[in-house]
Amino acid sequence: MNNAPHNSAIRRVMVGTDRSKTADHAVQWAAEFADRYGAELFVVQVIVPNHPSTTEFGAAEHTRAAAANDELGNVVRQLAGERGHALVAIDPDPALTIVRAAEREAIDVLVVGNSGMAGRKEFLLGNVPNRISHNSHCTVIIVNTLLSGGEQAPESVRVLQSKGEPQAFEPHLAGRAMHIATVMAKHGLKELFSPPDQLDVSIRRQQAKRLRAALEELGPTFSKLGQVLSTRPDLLPAEYIEELAMLQSHVPPMPEREVVRVAEQELGVPWEDVFESIDPKPLAAGTIAQVHRATLENGDRVVIKVQRPTARVDIEQDLALLEIFAQKVGQRQALNQVVNMEAVFKHLATSLQRELDFCQEVDNIGRMQTVLADYDRLAVPSVYRELSTARLLVMEEIQGGSIAQAPEGPERIEAARQLLESFYKQIVVDGFFHADPHPGNLMWWKNRIYILDFGMVGAIDAKVREHLLLLLMALWKEDVAFLSDVTLMMTGAIDRSDLDVPRFQSEIGEVMAKYRKAALAEMQIGPLLQEMSAIAFRHGVPMPASLTLAAKALAQVQLATANLDPTLDPYDVAGKFLMRVMIKRMGAALDPKAIAYQVQKLQVRAERVTEAIEHLIGARPGQKLVVNFKANSLEDMVRRTGRRLALGFAAATSILSCALTVMSGTVADWIPVTFGIVAGLLTLGLVLDLMRGR
Repeated sequence: MNNAPHNSAIRRVMVGTDRSKTADHAVQWAAEFADRYGAELFVVQVIVPNHPSTTEFGAAEHTRAAAANDELGNVVRQLAGERGHALVAIDPDPALTIVRAAEREAIDVLVVGNSGMAGRKEFLLGNVPNRISHNSHCTVIIVNTLLSGGEQAPESVRVLQSKGEPQAFEPHLAGRAMHIATVMAKHGLKELFSPPDQLDVSIRRQQAKRLRAALEELGPTFSKLGQVLSTRPDLLPAEYIEELAMLQSHVPPMPEREVVRVAEQELGVPWEDVFESIDPKPLAAGTIAQVHRATLENGDRVVIKVQRPTARVDIEQDLALLEIFAQKVGQRQALNQVVNMEAVFKHLATSLQRELDFCQEVDNIGRMQTVLADYDRLAVPSVYRELSTARLLVMEEIQGGSIAQAPEGPERIEAARQLLESFYKQIVVDGFFHADPHPGNLMWWKNRIYILDFGMVGAIDAKVREHLLLLLMALWKEDVAFLSDVTLMMTGAIDRSDLDVPRFQSEIGEVMAKYRKAALAEMQIGPLLQEMSAIAFRHGVPMPASLTLAAKALAQVQLATANLDPTLDPYDVAGKFLMRVMIKRMGAALDPKAIAYQVQKLQVRAERVTEAIEHLIGARPGQKLVVNFKANSLEDMVRRTGRRLALGFAAATSILSCALTVMSGTVADWIPVTFGIVAGLLTLGLVLDLMRGR
């Protein structure tokens, strides 16, 4: 049948096949297409060799290829008669062989199926069509042969997608909302929003179990939301935190063609131009992304993290529903007694949006490399920034095993100490920490611990870090009263008149005693901080969210270090580290330039205070009080008091510096002696000034 005009530009049509059932659909489609235009039909079959042609097995493959050529010729003559031509070639690269054949035969239209043409690459059958579409100089039509049931596709498509091209998506909020409501009703979660009995723990526990079951049924996005919430004991009661921590994301792996499609959209070129191979078996399949081993064209072994094509639209759709829900019911007093919905939504939206952007994870890895620069037993994977995008992350493959497999020896013990200390540094000094250091994210390789997966990180502002430093010092010195005061300072409740301070202090003391009397392997600061957060929550003074996340991270990393070195005392590591931090800060404060600057500031402020008092009492011209005191004697008293305060402060600073440097094993001996002499002279000067003033 020929419906095409005689002057049609389509005179030669070629189609590739490997003689599979799906490829036969493409051949049939190409035959009908060529018949429509009265064009010649060329059918090309490429056989991938398994043995060199000079060997006996290679010669046998050539014999089979000749037989395949005869068989293919019969098929083509049945389809196109005299217009049909069969070509069989032996080559390890089917895609380029087909492209070269099309150029040699001056083909106008090249037809390929989107499956069934496996080449030397082992990852995805559908990549041969992609390579052909990128390298061919003629029109390429890719026929959809992937319909279920083996039926041929009724239409063909030309596959050319630009990098990062967004998918068209129309969210069906109403239908999704109805499904969510149905699941919630099924699990009886209406009770969750009823006025709860705050003293009945069993009811809250039942509600928490129902919530976990509902989130699991609602799918990957809600499971992810529950997992994020499990890190926030400041937002949810303890019963909910325990249940949500057990949430598992039952996510089926992405099909291979989806992994490659996303990768090629982000790279802008066929994946074979960048990768030599990609392991088809995923290392991990999560709600947002999937991880595979791969090898670059230059031979580097890497790991790629590919975002699910629908991850963003799915999460944004559910977040839109949660935002509406939070606005509608977040102000209900009964619900707020259980959970602050507006705070929950804000935290979830921020966390999930951050995890959807892999560029932020790249920045997190770079920042952590700087934080860990002083630790020779710790490292993070290097990143191939030129290949990484918002939806594709390419990193060095860490080829070791879990830290539990680290060989016994000094390297293991030192790595455990450095890992624990590094988290104190991340949290207290840098204010930037890995928020999910579970065993799966810690690997041993080349006598070092590698920290993986920086999708979830935490940040602590300077004010909270200062309070946390005092809190850890109080823990180290076992000062319950000061620990309670610092905790209340952190929560902003130091002046709360309605707070039962003695009871609060008693509960904090019980927790401290519990952990300080525990066995060495159970002396964990992280769980202690978590229990303190729970106590603060019960008393209506929740700790900052950043601190609760830091406590969870500390709890996880201390479990890991306890397995590496059961003799490691976390309080001793914390105490020595904090002492070094204090000495370093003291050294910075004792810098001559800094001291001179602070003295000048103090002098100017003292003069301004004196002038203000003189103006107030009438010792200087200007507006005066009605009652005029004896200005000269008061002025002398102010000056004398200021001088003595300065001497006393300087003496106390020198004494403290002397004590701190004596305790340090890294400071030269002459430094504490010098501080002691200066402290003695200042103290003597203060005593003489006091005696002279009597």
